[in-house]
Amino acid sequence: MYFITARTLDKVAHFKSPARLGFARDRLLSLAAHYGWQLEAWAVLSTHYHFVGHSPEADRSGTSLPKFLRHLHSDITRLVNREDNAPGRTIWHNYRETYLNLEHGYLARLSYTHNNPVHHTLVVHAKDYEWCSAGAFEQACTTAWVNTIYGFKFDQIASADGDD
Repeated sequence: MYFITARTLDKVAHFKSPARLGFARDRLLSLAAHYGWQLEAWAVLSTHYHFVGHSPEADRSGTSLPKFLRHLHSDITRLVNREDNAPGRTIWHNYRETYLNLEHGYLARLSYTHNNPVHHTLVVHAKDYEWCSAGAFEQACTTAWVNTIYGFKFDQIASADGDD
């Protein structure tokens, strides 16, 4: 299980429009499936994205992750640069991966990822943000489980990510 954060270079908001957010979300989900990654939580915002996911069964060490993310970032960069008429421009700064081997860290990152749009004051309720997994999570799980996950504090994660 991994937690991934990727940010645009210089925190430029390349994904302000619903169309670009939708493209980034759809590419994330389709390429995750293509590379065999199972995402449990994800959020795409104007300057960054997060996801919590299982590496493929045959790749427990996560060696497919760099290839998956290079593919994702290349596809998104091509679209954004084509639309902005900015060939060769660098969109992504880098990404950070965290291997999750403790239950508390895993559950806190689920909460953090689902609630990232709320943390950034984009919506009042995470389920209302179209470009994250919170709505599907809340529909699929019991209220008790949603409340348990959302009860995990994530302020230390936000500070480490520069999201405070």
